Amino acid sequence: MKECSPKQLVRSYFFVFGASVILYAFTCAPGSQWQDSGMIQYRLWHNDIAGGLGLALAHPLYYLIAIAAKSIPLGEFGHRVNLISSVCGAITVANIFLLLRLAVGRLLPAVVGGITLCLSWTFWQHSAIAETYVLYTAIFSAELIFLFLYFKDQKVGFLYLLAFFNGLSVSNHMLGTLPLACYVVMAAVLIYSRELKLRQLSLMALLWIAGCLPYEVLIVRELIATGDFLATMRSALFGISYSDEVLNAALNSTIVKQNFMFFGLNFPTPNILLFFAGLLGLYKIMKYRAFANMLAAMTAIFFIFAFRYTVADRYAFFIPFYCVASVFIGVGCQGFIERFQNKYIPYAIVIFSLLPIPAYIAVPIVAERMKVSLGTKRQIPYRNEYAFFLRPWQRGNNQPGRFVEAALNSVDEDSVIIADGTTVYALWYEQEVSGLRKDVKVISEHGGYKSPMDFVTAETLDELLEERSVYVVSAQKGYCPGFILDNYDFVKSGPVYKIAGKKPKG
Repeated sequence: MKECSPKQLVRSYFFVFGASVILYAFTCAPGSQWQDSGMIQYRLWHNDIAGGLGLALAHPLYYLIAIAAKSIPLGEFGHRVNLISSVCGAITVANIFLLLRLAVGRLLPAVVGGITLCLSWTFWQHSAIAETYVLYTAIFSAELIFLFLYFKDQKVGFLYLLAFFNGLSVSNHMLGTLPLACYVVMAAVLIYSRELKLRQLSLMALLWIAGCLPYEVLIVRELIATGDFLATMRSALFGISYSDEVLNAALNSTIVKQNFMFFGLNFPTPNILLFFAGLLGLYKIMKYRAFANMLAAMTAIFFIFAFRYTVADRYAFFIPFYCVASVFIGVGCQGFIERFQNKYIPYAIVIFSLLPIPAYIAVPIVAERMKVSLGTKRQIPYRNEYAFFLRPWQRGNNQPGRFVEAALNSVDEDSVIIADGTTVYALWYEQEVSGLRKDVKVISEHGGYKSPMDFVTAETLDELLEERSVYVVSAQKGYCPGFILDNYDFVKSGPVYKIAGKKPKG
């Protein structure tokens, strides 16, 4: 197996990075976004590192990096924030390419693995909007490289880098604790076999603490402010209200069916069979058995964690699994080529790796014509649900801005809009960043953020209606307070609904 020179590796790494960042930047969302991405943009506008959903959802490393990056004068503010994900996604793809190039020793498997991850639906989508997942995968994929190099060269310096980077990953996202469990077991084995000394392990622990410092500062600050150790630890591990989902051990047929649909949409190509070939041929293709063991363990942990998760956006928690799955597809590619030595097979595999692009063009069209249910409970004006959810690229996605402009221009002067978690941040963003209709008070209970006025209650709404016009974004259960839906009539006003008065009794 002929190894590349360091110069060739560096050149190929930056070529893959450059190609990926061009793709992601070209398909990046142009401005304000819905829901979590909108909240990220809103937090960054206010330099808010802690957030309002508990410590586990603070993601301080991402915000520290993004606060620095948002100052680069490249177009509109929201677009600059979205581009951070494009860079992180490109780093991840280049890292996966480099890992395969080192571990398998052939160019084609590395190219196939890199393309597979680059074009996978969920990963591509999150590389085109403001999100924290691809910063996590950029760090995690670097961890895999350090881990491989340690088993290859037996130099403890790579373990020091591994510990520091894992600390960084945890300070960005709690997903970093999943491979941490594998590293702890590995360290125990190395200590037992005397391949690692206690002083070296102590230095690794100190480097991990240093990498995790942004998160640790938030934890200590919360502990000092509340004096409640147990509540602070719950917040650090699960956020304010996600412990049931994180610890869920129950499955139902709907979750299982949707999870397999996620896999199919991420890998709509015959190359998915290479994943299973990679599983079977892992120990034959991978030169270092200890690294193969670690990779297999992390793959299983990521898969199990995401598969039984129950949050609405759980499809995003498969992203680390898709990263390691792409490694297995690269390994399977090499095994397939070795077993079936045919000059046309490499060309077929490369062509198959590009099939997701036409698939993502066709799938939303077909799904809409067949009226396939996406599980959404409402249609947001200006947003095509099929294109929004089933197509990864976000270029031209100005739907949040269009919705906000239409909504704000359709309400009375000095009115109030009651918004839900999907739309509130886009409304606040356009008011603060773009200066639209600052006379309108947009209020919400989502995220623990302070609204410009107290949120309405059943006791205060009637008095407010005497003073101002009050609107809701959606007159539907789950998106509007129940006491309003049950007791008041609505009149449509542009894309929002004006509270028209109380319903007749009886």
